[in-house]
Amino acid sequence: MHPFISGNKYRKLKYNLNEAKKNNFDSIVTYGGAYSNHIAATAYAGKENNIKTVGVIRGEELADKWQENPTLSFANANGMHFKFVSREWYRTKDKTTALQVLEAEFGQFYNLPEGGTNQLAVKGCQEILSDKDESFDVICTAVGTGGTIAGIINSTKENQKVIGFPALKGDFLQKDIRKFTDKSNWSLNSDYNFGGYAKVSEELIDFINDFKLVLNIPLDPIYTGKMMYGILDLIQKDYFKPGTKILAIHTGGLQGIAGMNTKLKKKNSPLLLL
Repeated sequence: MHPFISGNKYRKLKYNLNEAKKNNFDSIVTYGGAYSNHIAATAYAGKENNIKTVGVIRGEELADKWQENPTLSFANANGMHFKFVSREWYRTKDKTTALQVLEAEFGQFYNLPEGGTNQLAVKGCQEILSDKDESFDVICTAVGTGGTIAGIINSTKENQKVIGFPALKGDFLQKDIRKFTDKSNWSLNSDYNFGGYAKVSEELIDFINDFKLVLNIPLDPIYTGKMMYGILDLIQKDYFKPGTKILAIHTGGLQGIAGMNTKLKKKNSPLLLL
């Protein structure tokens, strides 16, 4: 869809960018971690749409070494300004006092949540499925903040089920997803998060590399790699009825491979194929 605003991020940003421009905002403030796909995509989208972008980045320790980080270097090269905050402050980012602090520093801005997830993002993700996908019985997607899966759920047919594979540990996602959908034809499978967000194992790295070598389809280690590992493991365990047609949504995120390899090098671990 786009070389840099990849997969679900393009969908999530589509209507948010329209809303920002319609209301004459000349800047967007958004939030993310050191290797956030959303941060990278928003920076490039802002550049393309002539809108200034500010990334509120979790982790004060990155302030002096963000140049070593491929994701943040990319975002900065595409015009994003950073504000590095402590993890404690980051947890208060949705409170009125935090927004007032940001407005005092950056002026009026369009506030875009972490991961880009809001009602407009869900609207964009409802466009992922098309009429040609009606023949699938089960639709699988990785889950971060819940916006993508909510959009997919909203556009499913009565006969379809959705399985989400969370990249994070915790039960809060159920509640977050229900904010955006009234349907009940979905479930989350948390057995394949490999220890939590941005956690990987040599087994997962080997799987992703083999997948790329055999099928020439790259997977990222945070989201799509874990989802695909989970789908194939469930197939081997006869979780699905014979003949089930499964659609796996590749949500992009490949920019995160370089950042993960930076971390893996420091641990002398096997690297992901680029």
